[in-house]
Amino acid sequence: MAIYVWKGKNRYGDTVGGERVATSPEEVTRILQKEQIQVMSIAPKRVGFSIPFFKREKVKLKELAVYSRQLSVLIDAELPLIQSLNILSEQTKNKYFKRVINTIREDVEAGSTLNQAKRKFPKAFDDLYCNLIASGEQSGSLDIMLRRLAEFIEKVVRLRSKVRQAMIYPVAIVVFAVVVAIFLLWKVIPVFASIFTELGAQLPALTAFIIALSRFVSNYILFIFIGIIGLVIGFRYFRRTPQGRWMTDRWILKIPLFGELLRKVAISRITRTLSTLVSGGVPMLESLKITSSTANNVLLETAVLDSRQKVSEGKSLTDALKETGHFPFMLTQMVSVGEATGTLDEMLTKLADFYDEEVDASVASLLSIMEPVLLIAVGGMVGSLVISMYLPIFSLMQQF
Repeated sequence: MAIYVWKGKNRYGDTVGGERVATSPEEVTRILQKEQIQVMSIAPKRVGFSIPFFKREKVKLKELAVYSRQLSVLIDAELPLIQSLNILSEQTKNKYFKRVINTIREDVEAGSTLNQAKRKFPKAFDDLYCNLIASGEQSGSLDIMLRRLAEFIEKVVRLRSKVRQAMIYPVAIVVFAVVVAIFLLWKVIPVFASIFTELGAQLPALTAFIIALSRFVSNYILFIFIGIIGLVIGFRYFRRTPQGRWMTDRWILKIPLFGELLRKVAISRITRTLSTLVSGGVPMLESLKITSSTANNVLLETAVLDSRQKVSEGKSLTDALKETGHFPFMLTQMVSVGEATGTLDEMLTKLADFYDEEVDASVASLLSIMEPVLLIAVGGMVGSLVISMYLPIFSLMQQF
């Protein structure tokens, strides 16, 4: 199998082009002719130099949401699935996603279901996506399921942006302050230190400490940067181990201000995912299994899996969630009402919307608190460095 680059004209006379995986140029020609494309040129794709580490084989959530909504509209307009996939492939800028869509279309042409074809690409389509597609194909409501998926992904994207908004500001301020402090200690303070030495000034305790710290930074600046990089890499490696994930996830939920925000984000994900799966007709046990992977916290993930085990033993979802001790009272009560009235998916959606609003309020409150605290902390750190250099100057001025 090889990749061929082709150009041609569709039935409307528009010039189109793309890439196809095939055994020969003749096979590419036959495939394109079936799609009513007049072939102008076909050539093997040139293999360029690429570094695997930097190779981008990823589909962004925004791209997946757009793809799902557009495919829903095309199917609702009664366009054939193969033609719809071809249209989406031609307008996709992400080269990896384009190859994925083309391969899916070829598999569907060969007789595979859309769900089976998508399962070959777990990087692009997770279990939740594939299960809802399978449910839509079985019930004849594929366009509705795709629209639900698009709405679900769009809400996940908005939730992520809110969390990113809460995290980026304090992290950026702290990193900037640390970089400025290291620069001052490395380049600026030694100049003052040499002047004080030449003048024979008597150094206050604060100034002496800052100059000693500056000498340490100047002498070991390379090791400091290597140490910081090593700590980051070491933490990432430790985070991937089972014990490390348990420790860090437990610690994250206990961080003042941030911990409660991240818990609300996780509960919003859990309730919205479970609501989407249940309303899509996916069995409860399978829905809980898929939902556990979206919590993004091993404690809550384990709690969902424990609930699944209890449900499989015959307990209600309400009792199963209560026994874990990780879910708020309001959540278990609304789930109880949903189970009693047969509107579990609606109750879960209302819960997800409620926690989305809670995340909004928490982010606004967090930013309003963090801004003055960070400004005071950064100002105090940089101000201490500056003041420590001026104290000997004041004492010299008093001597004269």
